Amino acid sequence: MVNMYPWQHKRRFNAYAEYIRNRFGGRIQKLAIDAGFTCPNRDGTKGRGGCTYCLNDAFNPSYCTSEKPVRQQIEEGIEFHRTRYRRSIGYLAYFQPYSNTYAPLEKLRSLYEEALSYPGVKGIVLGTRPDCVNEQILDYLAELSRKYYVVIEFGIESCYDRTLQVINRGHDFETTVNAIEKSAERGINTGGHIIIGLPGETEDDILKEVQIISELPLNTIKFHHLQIIKGTKMGDEFENNPERFKIFEPDEYLDLMVRIMERLNPSIVVERIAGEVPLTFNPHPGWEFRYDQILVKFEKLLEERNTWQGRLYNVKM
Repeated sequence: MVNMYPWQHKRRFNAYAEYIRNRFGGRIQKLAIDAGFTCPNRDGTKGRGGCTYCLNDAFNPSYCTSEKPVRQQIEEGIEFHRTRYRRSIGYLAYFQPYSNTYAPLEKLRSLYEEALSYPGVKGIVLGTRPDCVNEQILDYLAELSRKYYVVIEFGIESCYDRTLQVINRGHDFETTVNAIEKSAERGINTGGHIIIGLPGETEDDILKEVQIISELPLNTIKFHHLQIIKGTKMGDEFENNPERFKIFEPDEYLDLMVRIMERLNPSIVVERIAGEVPLTFNPHPGWEFRYDQILVKFEKLLEERNTWQGRLYNVKM
């Protein structure tokens, strides 16, 4: 039945594709934009070198480079996706690499509004860090969100301060909570990004983390399995001390993801359940799947176990 789940469709989790289709009346394609931002733990404000796992080249599409104006990247992004996604009825400008609120407000205003002025662009998604927003920026985004679809996508990565320190995030979890709450209070759509399998975190830690995340005022969430990318500090750490890391096999990860989904607040829309990088960056055999193949396996597993997002929400561990 269509009304079997609170999100009003037949899939066993609150799927982003269905949410977008219901909101806009059809498929909306994200277009990645590199606007040349940096991060406070790269430019020396808080540190150097960035997060230990981070290499933006591993997920930037070929058309997406900061040397090109925003408008040109949108044009080339539309052409890039045209053959695969012909049924898109509009676009979201996804400011993706690094921290896309880390600049003076006037610069942000110019970049965002250049993107929003392009025909067919319905809104913007801003990937950023929780320590890279302030009252002035949030007030402006709240104003913008009354006219357009605006999402601030915060890199949460972990709820544990010990983990955040190990991966060189440069902020604590309280900073994350404050940023999400202040954004939500203003009516801005809030998204989050979590990495599953960071060093030192057990499966029990991860499942408890889901309970913590479920109480935040998040609209959307992305889960990525830990991908140790060649050329990162974490890549060097893994090469020297592989025993410190838990690398999930695909079936093992999907089993854990089912248990995560069962505990996740059913009101949170799930954008992704895993990551995907080009094989040239990924040293781990067994993950040579496209994301859509992983998703098919995941949904089959939910069906086989007759379970769904939120089935165990608020059940104490």
